Amino acid sequence: MDHRQLGSTGYDVSEVGLGTWNVGGDWGDVSEDEGRAAIDAAIDEGVTFVDTADVYGDGRSERLIREVLADRSEDPIVATKAGRRLDPHEAASYTEDNLREFVDRSRENLGVDTLDLLQLHCPPTDAYYRPATFEALDTLADEDRISHYGVSVERIEEGLKAIEYPGVETIQVIFNPFRQRPVEQLFDAADRADVGIIVRVPLASGLLTGTIDADDEFPDNDHRNFNRDGEAFDVGETFAGVPLEPGVVAVEKLQQAVPEELTVAQFALRWILDFDAVSTVIPGSTAPDHIAENVAAADADPLSHERHGVVRDVYEERIAPHVHQRW
Repeated sequence: MDHRQLGSTGYDVSEVGLGTWNVGGDWGDVSEDEGRAAIDAAIDEGVTFVDTADVYGDGRSERLIREVLADRSEDPIVATKAGRRLDPHEAASYTEDNLREFVDRSRENLGVDTLDLLQLHCPPTDAYYRPATFEALDTLADEDRISHYGVSVERIEEGLKAIEYPGVETIQVIFNPFRQRPVEQLFDAADRADVGIIVRVPLASGLLTGTIDADDEFPDNDHRNFNRDGEAFDVGETFAGVPLEPGVVAVEKLQQAVPEELTVAQFALRWILDFDAVSTVIPGSTAPDHIAENVAAADADPLSHERHGVVRDVYEERIAPHVHQRW
């Protein structure tokens, strides 16, 4: 698998990484053994970038990463996130003391002295307009608690604002055939600032695998059940904000562009990787065969102009009215 530079961090990371939200929780019941097996499988497949967060299973995801890496010789870049424990409406709570507490907890969970990459975890928009937020991160870097920092954003405007702070080296954002707005401004701005782009929710919570029907039911502890309308957190994190029924129809239309040698999921991941601004894409899964399938998308040929055209047409006709200006 090819690698790409992650902004100005100096890290070269695999084009396909691993997201570990599934390992931590909110995706139905996943045992710790399943979580460890997923992380092992990703590393076996050549993944060198693993993304987690302190709230994924209240630190469970971080701890399982530590346990797996303790028994392996590989040393992937591990990115974590902090801030979701704070009041989502109080930008002033993103203080140096609070962030240091979260960082120290993640350092303990991961068993490291210095975090490779810390990302603010979708803070309120006002936090981006408080220089003290980013000054706190600079201090944590000076203390060698973190090596590099970035942000995970909900809205494009937040990413554009974050780039104004020189210490921000990465932006994590939702981007997939059903969430195309980042191409309009964010990618060019990030490229000019040498800021890496980490793509999350690339398969729209499984919608872009082509295996979900409009009448499917999900477990009570699966966000595709309890956050369908944004009851628990930003609805854009669930099915990328696309209402399920029109999303299923749009996937059926997309399938006409999928080469026979690719699955729908691989097609979506390859589409994302065709954008040079993307540093890495982090699909999550707890099934080793799905992880291998996701990684294989990096070795597929770039999609043709005609196939990209079909994706654009389906998006504009069926998806954009639901999501485009919202995020």
